[in-house]
Order: sequence, then C-alpha cells, then structure tokens
Amino acid sequence: MKSVLAASLALSLVLSAGAVYAGGPILVEDDQEVAAEKPASSVGILPLLLIPIILCVALCGGDDDPEPVG
Repeated sequence: MKSVLAASLALSLVLSAGAVYAGGPILVEDDQEVAAEKPASSVGILPLLLIPIILCVALCGGDDDPEPVG
C-alpha cells in the first residue's frame, strides 16, 4: 500500500512540476506607445460632393455675352 501511495505522490509531483514552467517567463515592456487609429470614413462625404459642385459652377457658369440686337 505504501508503494502505491509513494508512486502516486511522485507522479503527481512530476506532473505538477511540468505545469509550473509551461507558460515560460513573463516579459513586461513599458516602452510601448499606442497610437489611436483614425476610422476609414474620417474624410466624410461632404468634400466629395463639394468638388463636383464647384467644378460645375466654374465650368458651366452663366453666359456673360450680350444678347444680339435686332
């Protein structure tokens, strides 16, 4: 009976000793800088709509020629 108890105790010590070193050492680095990322839609739709409107006003502007008399 004592040999079975001693063998089970030795086996439990061997298995638990392997679990102690399973994760490895923990390394903590304090020099990390985290930069906040901008969302992909930060530009918005307003500038995209303003560009064609400004181009249309510039290129399709009013007619400044005087009307022919006669």
